[in-house]
Amino acid sequence: MEKVEVLQTKKLSLFVSNRVFIKRSLLQSTRNIEVLITSIMLPIMLMLMFTYVFGGAIDPSGQYVNYVVPGIILLCAAFGSSSTAVDISTDMTNGIMDRFRTMPIQSSGVITGHVVASLLRNLLATGIVIFVAFMVGYEPNCTFTEWISAIGIIVLFILAFTWLFAAIGLLVSSPSAASGYGFILLFLPYLSSAFVPTSTMPKWLRGIAENQPITPLTETIRNLLNGGNVKNDIWWAIGWCLFILVGSFIWSNWLFHRKSGRR
Repeated sequence: MEKVEVLQTKKLSLFVSNRVFIKRSLLQSTRNIEVLITSIMLPIMLMLMFTYVFGGAIDPSGQYVNYVVPGIILLCAAFGSSSTAVDISTDMTNGIMDRFRTMPIQSSGVITGHVVASLLRNLLATGIVIFVAFMVGYEPNCTFTEWISAIGIIVLFILAFTWLFAAIGLLVSSPSAASGYGFILLFLPYLSSAFVPTSTMPKWLRGIAENQPITPLTETIRNLLNGGNVKNDIWWAIGWCLFILVGSFIWSNWLFHRKSGRR
């Protein structure tokens, strides 16, 4: 009977801790509005640049916006997720974790708090980017079910990459290093089919572009929204996301317990 009560207490403690840290991270987001604005404005500026500056040269028919929007959506999500690494690294290096460990809460909930807050921020930013895409002429050709499927893939992508950036934030020694590693990962969309077909790339680069996560994710969202055939891309997209999500979750927990001195 006592063991059951202890287990219930631990579960309640974890639930309460996660709720507290999620609220804390959301409050931090409202105070650091510059990060949210940047995560929205950068993808919008890139979309406007590729649509109006490069779009005519890439696709003279004027339909380039329909091609590029799925890639911009993923770039927006990746950029927004990258701030998670900086936030977690800041918490791990400024001494606040020592204070959390003195409180009757599960300090590991700080990671969950940052991940959930980042997910909500990114969903807001992605919604705004999609709205602007409609304003500049984006015309999807899909059913309601295909819209829901595309949104589901986007949410899974955001969650997977947020946990990946959380692991990076725990791995590095400073917030500036976390920012640097995050910036490197943001090049992945440029080395994919997000902005141009992989068939236009040199053979050696095409092999890289076609065998990294962003390409099947982009092709899946593009085909779902533009009425194309998703083929096997959707399974590769889901597989990549689940692989990154599970691996990053396990890696994050191991790094947290290692850095916080708990085994």
